[in-house]
Amino acid sequence: MAVPTSAPAPDPAAPRPPEPVSADAPGLAGRTLLTQSWLDLAFLHWAVDPALVAPLLPVGAAPDVHEGVTYVGLIAFRMHRIGWLGLPGLPYLGTFPETNVRLYSVDADGRRGVVFRSLEASRLLPVLAARIGFRLPYVWSRMSVRRDGDVLDYSSRRRWPGPVGAHSRITIRIGAAIAGPSPLEHFLSARWGLHNAWFGRPVYLPNEHPRWQLHQAELLHLEEDLVAAAGLPGVTGPPDSVLYSPGVPVRFGGPESVRLLR
Repeated sequence: MAVPTSAPAPDPAAPRPPEPVSADAPGLAGRTLLTQSWLDLAFLHWAVDPALVAPLLPVGAAPDVHEGVTYVGLIAFRMHRIGWLGLPGLPYLGTFPETNVRLYSVDADGRRGVVFRSLEASRLLPVLAARIGFRLPYVWSRMSVRRDGDVLDYSSRRRWPGPVGAHSRITIRIGAAIAGPSPLEHFLSARWGLHNAWFGRPVYLPNEHPRWQLHQAELLHLEEDLVAAAGLPGVTGPPDSVLYSPGVPVRFGGPESVRLLR
């Protein structure tokens, strides 16, 4: 008679599978660190080979993939009223245009997030605070966001640090609301944290916000070299996805540690 054998115990050091993509935030476990709103967002995305972005991710993060590819995002929007520790958001210093280049990441505990390669902002003091306090690659730029009916125009030209003059000009026409976003649209927008290195230590900074209200968008004009300046010179041509959202209020929790695989 065969002797039943027990299943081997799971290896606690092994990576966990990625969490399911969810349009709804899992919620913050601890105290709110930051509040802000993201308004009038244009999402431009290019599909790329995960091997292209893997060397650009911080320790503890790997490329997150959808149907075998990952994505490079160029996201332009208006930051509105950054606030600290429950205090009211700042109307001037906490309100400015922003354009970022981001990648898509997952860690050993299955947490999906983003990795910022650059974040253009038009207020110098928040740029310095984010670079020093959070070790995020914010840069000071001359920027504007203009709206004429359903057409939005975002422009940015870098001041400091270099490469000075790196720029973007994005013009979109807002289309119909998307009643049921596709799995890819959820993958690109429903990201509940960011991976970063903080004083040499890998961390995950969680966030939460209401479900995105996404719209179709038509790209009317694109001129940019921010993606190349972020270390991705081979990402060219029309984006594979163009979306718009009127925005969401956002809360960030405190940094969480990232497990390193042995």
